[in-house]
Amino acid sequence: MSTLLQRITINPRQCGGRPCIQGMRIRVSDVLDLFVAGLTAEDILEEMPDLEADDLKASFFYASRKLNHPVLVA
Repeated sequence: MSTLLQRITINPRQCGGRPCIQGMRIRVSDVLDLFVAGLTAEDILEEMPDLEADDLKASFFYASRKLNHPVLVA
């Protein structure tokens, strides 16, 4: 699974430092927004032929890792 995260890069000079698919200006949030809009993985790959299925998986994996953190209650 950690190899999936290598597909996600953060470059302060690209897309405002937002996480993107490696080598592209496609943000993780763009991929997630397409799913929320109702597109299937097949639809997204057809619309964005530079993406691979593992790029979609990497976007979800990245998002899940960012959200899966403990909340400390004082």
